Amino acid sequence: MLDADSMSKAAVKTETDARPGCPSRHLHAGVSLLQEKWVLLIVRVLLNGPQGFNDMARNTGDVNSTTLAQRLARLEKAGLVTKTVQSVMPPKTSYELTEAGRALKPTIDAIERWAEKYGLACEESRQEA
Repeated sequence: MLDADSMSKAAVKTETDARPGCPSRHLHAGVSLLQEKWVLLIVRVLLNGPQGFNDMARNTGDVNSTTLAQRLARLEKAGLVTKTVQSVMPPKTSYELTEAGRALKPTIDAIERWAEKYGLACEESRQEA
């Protein structure tokens, strides 16, 4: 049961969260997860379907295996990715997007269209031109 002091603190927190100019806690949490290097590229690769770890490492770009493992663990904890380990020798691990992960497709597509429209490209593409 909440006492008067707890209710007052809850009211202040709610007011603070709702003030103009303060980012919503949901936006903050989403940006915090998605802004990590490689996360959106990993999701982009997984939009093509389940992938094994080594395939993802090749298809994502220059991400090293330690970073890839860390990002996948974070995405799994956040509920965007599921990990499946097949009990064969050697064990095979695959990763797949959950419904929440697949829901990022329109966002990733929009970022891609925006970058194309305004002439943004990865460093490799710029060097080739």
